[in-house]
Amino acid sequence: MTATEIRIQAEPFDPAAEQDALRRGKPQVGALVAFVGLMRDINDDSAVRSMTLEHYPGMTDRSLEAIAAEAGRRWRLEAIRIIHRVGRLEPEDPIVLVAVASRHRGDAFRACELIIDYLKSEAPFWKKEQTDSGERWVEARSSDSDAKARWKPEPER
Repeated sequence: MTATEIRIQAEPFDPAAEQDALRRGKPQVGALVAFVGLMRDINDDSAVRSMTLEHYPGMTDRSLEAIAAEAGRRWRLEAIRIIHRVGRLEPEDPIVLVAVASRHRGDAFRACELIIDYLKSEAPFWKKEQTDSGERWVEARSSDSDAKARWKPEPER
């Protein structure tokens, strides 16, 4: 069973410290792969001053747990950590961390990629950007759905 930690929080986090904590005390780990999503100051060719992220408490946690469990079913993983910010974010702030520890790099790379692809298309988060023209909700991107679609369901082991 893969050790999994999921946190949805308003507080900032340190991606490097989180990765170090994930692998510390696990000498069997041979690979740690992480994705850090950052707040950009531009979207769709428009300047973005800040962003507010909203979520559906409970439902969002269950969604992320199911995504992590899917990765754990597909690959041999030692640990998964998913941290997602909510609330107000500024450009350059870390928004999301997906970190996967495994004995081998291939499992860690694939699992990390699957988790972020599923998270972007399935987890109930909503983004509202603050721009010079006012506020706007960010629409779902077809590229996120396309990225998830390439992960065909795996047969049960």
